[in-house]
Amino acid sequence: MLGPGTERFVDAAVALPPAALAAAFDRMVEERSRGGREASRAARPSAAQDSALTHRVRGGLLARADELDEHLTGLLSDAKSAICIAGRAVLKRGRLTPEQYDLLVTPFTDLGVPAPPHPALDRSGDGLSA
Repeated sequence: MLGPGTERFVDAAVALPPAALAAAFDRMVEERSRGGREASRAARPSAAQDSALTHRVRGGLLARADELDEHLTGLLSDAKSAICIAGRAVLKRGRLTPEQYDLLVTPFTDLGVPAPPHPALDRSGDGLSA
């Protein structure tokens, strides 16, 4: 339901160290006023897809709850929010402009999390990046 590209993105994002997750969240907050809010709305998935995405993110982060909150109180919640927003962008990247997609995933790709290319820029044609 999520597609292999979305699953790989989420799994890599969930594995980031606490400081990197905090940095990604902070950057997402900064980007909200630069079009992030609108981009996030455009990437809204179905209820079933959103539930599957949230479940995968929450499951990955809950195992690290103590580590995350030890680093920064509330980081579990902040990281979940940031990863879900970026995960929705990966999942629904075909609905986004390349600029909107970059705006939502760059807080993670700049930290080394691989994201599938936007469909307008995908030259592979392998169909695996969905």
